[in-house]
Amino acid sequence: MHIRYICSDQDQLTNITLEQVAGRAASAGIALAGTVQPPGGPLHQKCRIVLGLLPGSDLRDVTMDLGPGATGCRLDTDALEAAVLEVQARLPDAQALIVNKFGKQEATGRGLVGVIGAAVERGLPVLVGVSPEWRAAFLAFAGEAAEPLPADPEAALAWLAQACRQPVA
Repeated sequence: MHIRYICSDQDQLTNITLEQVAGRAASAGIALAGTVQPPGGPLHQKCRIVLGLLPGSDLRDVTMDLGPGATGCRLDTDALEAAVLEVQARLPDAQALIVNKFGKQEATGRGLVGVIGAAVERGLPVLVGVSPEWRAAFLAFAGEAAEPLPADPEAALAWLAQACRQPVA
């Protein structure tokens, strides 16, 4: 089983790394499914979660609009589940899965956890972003099969290409 994770204390470094890996892997001909969370830009205001669905650049806002004056954030679980179904539908054509975040939803058995399991069952390499606060939950889920990678696009891409047995451009 090929499952690796990137966990960084630096804000946005995991997102930047996974987005770069996804872009370069696609350019190298590796067919991906999954999610990335593109950092920065006008769509990415405080308390707004936008996912890029792989392959391609299909963006999905999975944040619930709480209206003016709201001080908190709220994940729109229906929007997240719709994105999960789309990722699941793309999995049969993929050589690997990238998941931007193993977080609260996944730690409780929801979100992208089922897609991760399906990819593992198919023998696909899986690359997951994990925030430090959810690392223990991720390791409890993935067990000894999960190994860390540095938040370095070159290292992550080299692992992914080797796991897919594809040359890197």
